[in-house]
Amino acid sequence: MAASLDELKIDRSRNGRSWVGRIVWLVLLLVVTGAGAAAGWRWWEEARIPVVSTAAVRQTVAADGQPTVLNASGYVTARLQSTVSSKVTGRIVEVLVEEGMAVTEGQVLARLDDTTERSYLALAEAQLGAARGALAELEVRYEEARLDLDRQRRLLEQRLIGQADLDAAQAEADSLRARIGNQREQVVVAEREIDVRRTALEDTVIRAPFSGVAISKDAQPGEMISPVSAGGGFTRTGVCTIVDMSSLEIEVDVNESYINRVSPAQRVVATLDAYPDWEIPASVITTIPAADRQRATVLVRIAFDELGDPRILPDMGINVAFLEAGPPPEETVADAAPRFWVPAEALRNDGGTQVVFVARGDTVERRAVTTGLEDGGDVEVLAGVAAGERVVIEGPAELADGDRVVAD
Repeated sequence: MAASLDELKIDRSRNGRSWVGRIVWLVLLLVVTGAGAAAGWRWWEEARIPVVSTAAVRQTVAADGQPTVLNASGYVTARLQSTVSSKVTGRIVEVLVEEGMAVTEGQVLARLDDTTERSYLALAEAQLGAARGALAELEVRYEEARLDLDRQRRLLEQRLIGQADLDAAQAEADSLRARIGNQREQVVVAEREIDVRRTALEDTVIRAPFSGVAISKDAQPGEMISPVSAGGGFTRTGVCTIVDMSSLEIEVDVNESYINRVSPAQRVVATLDAYPDWEIPASVITTIPAADRQRATVLVRIAFDELGDPRILPDMGINVAFLEAGPPPEETVADAAPRFWVPAEALRNDGGTQVVFVARGDTVERRAVTTGLEDGGDVEVLAGVAAGERVVIEGPAELADGDRVVAD
């Protein structure tokens, strides 16, 4: 009976532990839910950040005080640039060039496996030796046949032999003389074969076609290389790319509506995007006599007055100001103030005021600007921006000062 009464008692210690466990799980659930909500809110906030396109503010200065008639942008290009490959397909065993290395014409850049070509060359040299040996043997036999022919003639004169014996000796001598001529041709063929094999062996050595600077290293020892694309993408088609830095020039696309402002030998002031305060004198080489139908532009080639500065690199972005022809006005270079240009797309009308949005880190700053001349797709800004700053040219219409953005 006592045992039965004990079984009817409530175990309050177990009940207490159950409630504690439930509270712990509830707290954990709230923490996880809160963290998920915070992450979701953060993701939603980041998703709301608009993506904008930007462009750099360009600066131009008219050299010697000459006015600018046209502004354009383009790139530094190399007229002499080559991806160096091999004449034959083979496995690379050694690469002797690195990025940034200066190379001279004829310098060895890489070597291919030449085991097979060396074997062929040794075989060709052996064949030449055998041909020369056979020629020497025929010459000895011909000398013997000639002496025998002389004896047969004397014997015929003494009527000791018949005409048939003399004819046989004559035929033998003529046959050996013909075989000597043929064997000499075989020696020449063997010598030409050696020349071919030596050329093939030399083709396993890849040399620089001209002096310049290596701007890329495209292959490693152990890889296959071929002068044509093969092997499903596993075969390299070049060892490195070399640029002749003395052949650098500028290529710009000019709107065909303004190409009449460009003429050969016209003076130009160029500024690199990387060094907007550095003015580089240049001149027009030529205008390519063909227009781009899709973009309605004409390509203009421009030469630097001086090359050799290490700051000028291939494919750098560059801005150019075409100067007006004729003698410069009375003002001096010191009097020529810099001019700042932005794409027309960067300007916005805010209550009658021209404004631009300048990207500063991950936010934008609204600035009121004063505009001047228009030149193609660019507008001169007289006040409000500085060279090198990036302005928004494409973004949401409701963009405001201090908004967070992601610049492309």
